[in-house]
Amino acid sequence: MLFDKIKEAIRRIEVASQTKSLRVISHFDTDGVTSAAIFSRALARWGKSFSMEIVKSLDEDFVKGIGEKDVLIFLDLASGSLDYLKDKKTEVFVFDHHEIVQEVPSNVFMVNPSYEKEENLCSATICYLFAKELSNVNKDLANLAVIGTVGDIMDKNYGKVFSSVLSDAETTVKKGILLYPSTRPLDKALEYSSQPYIPGVSGSRTGALGLLRDAGIESDGGKYKALYELNDEEMGRLITAILLKSKSEVNEEGLVGNLFLVKFFNKLEDARELSASINACSRMDSPEIALGFCMGNKYCKEEAEKVYITYKQSLVAALKYVSESEKVEGKDYMIINARDRIKDTIIGTVASILSHSPLYKEGLVIVALSYNEDKIKVSARIAGRQGRNLRELLHRVVVPIGGEVGGHPNAAGCLISRGAEDKFIEELRKVLDVEVVKV
Repeated sequence: MLFDKIKEAIRRIEVASQTKSLRVISHFDTDGVTSAAIFSRALARWGKSFSMEIVKSLDEDFVKGIGEKDVLIFLDLASGSLDYLKDKKTEVFVFDHHEIVQEVPSNVFMVNPSYEKEENLCSATICYLFAKELSNVNKDLANLAVIGTVGDIMDKNYGKVFSSVLSDAETTVKKGILLYPSTRPLDKALEYSSQPYIPGVSGSRTGALGLLRDAGIESDGGKYKALYELNDEEMGRLITAILLKSKSEVNEEGLVGNLFLVKFFNKLEDARELSASINACSRMDSPEIALGFCMGNKYCKEEAEKVYITYKQSLVAALKYVSESEKVEGKDYMIINARDRIKDTIIGTVASILSHSPLYKEGLVIVALSYNEDKIKVSARIAGRQGRNLRELLHRVVVPIGGEVGGHPNAAGCLISRGAEDKFIEELRKVLDVEVVKV
């Protein structure tokens, strides 16, 4: 069904583009930016006239302000904004993977695997399948689909469709420690590791060298192998050394996974590191740099490297603020109201980092708030892997006070008005406390 939908979307866009230009609007995270890069390249090769815009989110005012002279194409968003799109007097296409909770209007053509109950794919992969259906020339865009998938943390337990994308991208997949970049010498990768955080090793060159000695991994003339170059025996010894060093703070299930190595700028790169760089640019208000980076612009590559350093410094400052600030805490939940102390574009990343921290027990609901002009950006995460459905939880809180909710069961967010700040926290605590009683 998904491939039939893609073919039909191509047919409809071909017809609509004969009389109108195409306006493409994509989300600003890694999946959204890689989707935009794939779609831009595919449309240009198709000979279509189009404009491209990268946005943080779709709210009612933004959608109402979109004109109707163009065909509207949304990438990695809009599945939760269908009620705003139903009155648009133009053709609307949505290439997305988020859950659909509203009725799909007659003017909206939806390409969404969750709608078809098919293999879970990120938007970049959907856009790649669209591009490949247009022409096999577009197979050179497969690496972007891999980066988008890794960026959206959808690279676990993948199926046949994504396996075919990996093949098209000629991706090297290796089982190992989820330590990135896996292409950097091990001593450096361990020293600068924050996810996973390894006590006594992260941030310490002496600790990193000591861990490598414990694992029996030696340098060659002072130069260590990169993670992806380790053989199975060396990888096993390194995993054991990290687990012993971490004691109960890191578990093997969360430590080990697939490493994805893709060709980028004619060099073998770690998809996780590329994803982090793209994400950093958008979070630091430079999505145009992220898009140019994805499309192979060398200037944008240099700028992305600079932005990534600034981004990491911002995250360190944000995490320091969280550690020192007062929080609203209850049984199995923690609410962090950062107000204007943390950028709204990185509050979700901060919540994600906290959710992977060994400081918090499995199942803890972490909700972080940050001001976004006259609104408040809310990001919710689950510590560990198991817990309550955050999208449903936020939906129950937001519906009575007004706002937009999106995301997934274990990572969701919403946008509310500044005036609803106290009411939101009050209602959120009520729902969380009731949920705890039920559990």
